[in-house]
Amino acid sequence: MNGKNDQLTQLPELLLPWFAANKRALPWRTDRAPYHVWLSEIMLQQTRVEAVRGYYARFLAALPTVADLAAADPDRLHKLWEGLGYYSRVRNLQAAARIIMDEHGGEFPREYDRIRALPGIGDYCAGAISSICFEQPTPAVDGNVLRVWARLLGDRRPVNEEQTKRACRADLAPVYPAGRCGDFTQALMELGATVCLPNGAPQCERCPLSSLCRAKNDELWRQLPVKTPKKPRRSEDLTVFVLECGGAWAVRKRQASGLLAGLWEYPNVPGHLDAQEALAQAEAWGLRPQSLEKMLERTHIFTHVSWQMRCYYLHVAARAEAFTWADRAALQTEIALPTAFRMFSEFRESDSEGSE
Repeated sequence: MNGKNDQLTQLPELLLPWFAANKRALPWRTDRAPYHVWLSEIMLQQTRVEAVRGYYARFLAALPTVADLAAADPDRLHKLWEGLGYYSRVRNLQAAARIIMDEHGGEFPREYDRIRALPGIGDYCAGAISSICFEQPTPAVDGNVLRVWARLLGDRRPVNEEQTKRACRADLAPVYPAGRCGDFTQALMELGATVCLPNGAPQCERCPLSSLCRAKNDELWRQLPVKTPKKPRRSEDLTVFVLECGGAWAVRKRQASGLLAGLWEYPNVPGHLDAQEALAQAEAWGLRPQSLEKMLERTHIFTHVSWQMRCYYLHVAARAEAFTWADRAALQTEIALPTAFRMFSEFRESDSEGSE
């Protein structure tokens, strides 16, 4: 087996032809406009490629330029993002767009450090934009790339620790091929996404790096990459109310900070109420409940917490002013309900679900 440096220096000559022949046709690969690459990379964080395709096209149709993004109404942004999850991403997109307009004259910055300084852009995203759009030798180290790197070198350091990510970037940066940096970044990502898979056996027979790979040679792929265990999620109970009155449903805005900040929600209270307690809560809101239609229970999982949700469907005779009352059209076209609440909407259109 070749030494580490020999393994790494061979990557461009092996990966680039493979990528040219095997890359997927993805809408964000049709050009290298910084806005398009940036938007796609933010959308793809914690989200499947197939779920992103439609969102990406709709978002760009509605907001085709950075200036449009900077000027967009936040509720419209949330509606464009509805169901994609992790809503802080779209808030940071707009914050960064406003900085680009105000401090960079509307031009996307070209320097890695200035890109990295924008809200919502970390080392990975800055590396992707810098290499793909501006041909800089800046590795974009995500889970796919870390997996390829760890298996290739037989590296047993935990890939979810920052010092391991720094080591991966330091290994890859010197072998970036001048003039092909963007292709090299995408080739590494593509290999991890389609061949050196995260779940199940890697497809070593299709891998252009198989002759160099320590995991294949030593049959280590089951052990690599190494990850330190995550802390268990905490669990919270929640009672949700889908309240209908005269063809409209009660919604309200969440507080401006914290989980699902600034988004719409169905009214809810902590804990699990029984049916009589739920009716009493509706009375306390001044809603005059007339009938309890049904009750559903669902679980929604966030990164650090899971909600155990009990939902009551109530028909009420009065509209409390504490809530906004939205008809079906408004809920489908204007009001952005995160998946945690939207899954209780019986009238929702079919769409892709995402974690928040």
